[in-house]
Amino acid sequence: MHDDGHRGRDAIIPPADAGVSFVMPVLNEAAYLERAVRSVLAQRLDAPFELILALGPSSDGTDAIASRLAGSDDRVRLVRNPAAHIPVGLNVAIRAARHPTVVRVDAHSELDPSYSADALATLARVRAANVGGVMRARGRTPFQRAVARAYNSRVGLGGGAYHGGTEEGPAESAYLGVMRRAVLDEVGLFDEGVRRGEDWELNLRIRRAGYRVWFDPALEVTYWPRESWTRLVRQFRATGSWRGELVRRFGRRNGLRFFAPPALVIGCGAAAVAAVLQLTGAVTGIAAAALSVVYLPVGAYVVLVTGVALGPGGGRGIRDKAWTLVVVPSMHLAWGVGFLEGIARGAGGTVDTSRLHRNTPLP
Repeated sequence: MHDDGHRGRDAIIPPADAGVSFVMPVLNEAAYLERAVRSVLAQRLDAPFELILALGPSSDGTDAIASRLAGSDDRVRLVRNPAAHIPVGLNVAIRAARHPTVVRVDAHSELDPSYSADALATLARVRAANVGGVMRARGRTPFQRAVARAYNSRVGLGGGAYHGGTEEGPAESAYLGVMRRAVLDEVGLFDEGVRRGEDWELNLRIRRAGYRVWFDPALEVTYWPRESWTRLVRQFRATGSWRGELVRRFGRRNGLRFFAPPALVIGCGAAAVAAVLQLTGAVTGIAAAALSVVYLPVGAYVVLVTGVALGPGGGRGIRDKAWTLVVVPSMHLAWGVGFLEGIARGAGGTVDTSRLHRNTPLP
């Protein structure tokens, strides 16, 4: 939580019946799209609304599902996002939007029926430019449930309010976000050159313009994380790389929590070097004993993760706890490696390939 914008500019409040535009970038989401769309169409709003799907070049039958949904409900509109990247798709959808409030939704998310009405009420009450709530990750398989537990845990993705915050107030960023279109037009839409962390960067510009970004823990969104270890690692490495890029660009504007995973990676590397030097006899005696201090942070991390896995946060059975032991360090180390790559050379053309299939056509 931050004080930025607590006494800032008020965003204009549109009339209550002005309408809402939901925007959703979509790429290879055949397994999730219909439930996500149905949750949007079930929103209890006393105003007209639309859902704009920005379709990337999917190769798993997603487009057919989207066409069927659009054909069965005229509130669903389709636009094309041949570039495939999330911020590009969001901007295409926002530019096509007809209403003064924009709600970002994700094909891996599902909204409670009262989500939008509650968010609009909060927006009006605090006159914020953007409001978001809590991400509640869920899983269908033992692996996905382990990832969900990590998402919902402060040890897994701790720090951001939307991963479990309970106190309402000004925020650094917002999960997904319910945004005033006038403010988006003023500060600019999503930066299409930022492929991950684009929401954080947009909210930074909103706060710099003096507007409030608000966190309301009463707002909850169900999120379905990646279903396999390889996709999870690819996702987190790309996300970490782009965070490294954002640190290069904005420095101290980035919270200290972003530096914990790369510190872990560096600590593991130092411990590995120390072990080699000790085992080969390159360092002996007092020097070898002194060098052993580098094992302490890594050992503390192992104890922490093991404690989480064996406790209630690790799930119920042996299989759940074993997956937790795998998932948590995989997320941290992949993110940390990506971060160090992003710091060293920038994110550049780094793409989150966790959404891609082997035959997905990209430009």
